[in-house]
Amino acid sequence: MMEGRQEPADPRTQCHPTRIDDIPGEWVLAPGADPQVRLLYLHGGGYVSGSGGNYLPFAALLSAAAKCAVLLIDYRLAPEHPFPAGLEDCTQAHEWMREHGPHGPALARATFIAGDSAGGGLTLATLLALRDRGLMLPAAGIPLSAFTDMTLASESIHTQADRELFMHPGCLPEFVQLYLAGGDPYDPHASPVFGDYTGIPPLLIQVGDFEVIRDDSVRVAAKARADGARVTLEVWPGQCHVFQIRGLPESQAAIIHIADFMRVTLENPETERDV
Repeated sequence: MMEGRQEPADPRTQCHPTRIDDIPGEWVLAPGADPQVRLLYLHGGGYVSGSGGNYLPFAALLSAAAKCAVLLIDYRLAPEHPFPAGLEDCTQAHEWMREHGPHGPALARATFIAGDSAGGGLTLATLLALRDRGLMLPAAGIPLSAFTDMTLASESIHTQADRELFMHPGCLPEFVQLYLAGGDPYDPHASPVFGDYTGIPPLLIQVGDFEVIRDDSVRVAAKARADGARVTLEVWPGQCHVFQIRGLPESQAAIIHIADFMRVTLENPETERDV
């Protein structure tokens, strides 16, 4: 189901397929969006499933609310391509996006990275990888319901198991096994909860209170703040895993929060930094 393509609800939305070497991608541009403000969006799916085409309706909503171009990519998935293959694709995509827009080569005015679940973990890991390699960082990162701890140590995995609607804790060990393929679960590029967030741009972290991996986000927020990053943590009461895509009133409210966060970040003269 997560591989299926879904078309945006607004027929005026432009969708432009693209490729970044071997990485398939698609630009999403809502009416009135600025093609020089670009958001790389990383889909969820436990690092083993999912596709950009499944997220076209959500990307269109983000593009409309934030007035930006959204780039969806099909990063490589485990078990065929275990860690760090997907992370390498995400890092490459952000580098490419800085110099290419929906209509061809063109420098970005600003870039952002966002993603949900596994894509939320990859959002954080990509920020860490860009920083560690001395590459240009985006204006901000926006991890949603992020899966960030491959050691599965978050308390909410046990306390929220009877409240979560869309993720069963029993699936998590298999995701980890397939993604890491024997790799180190404490590697911060695999488990960003263990990362050093010194020099990382502002973060907006959204998570539902009922999520089994709720505390993956809460712990990242605490670590990033301790390292000096600017963090906005939103724990939405009564909400499930990746509630932003569920078509709820809270979903639309969360999208508006994301758009407002991006707008405020752009008004900050230090939105994009070279480390």
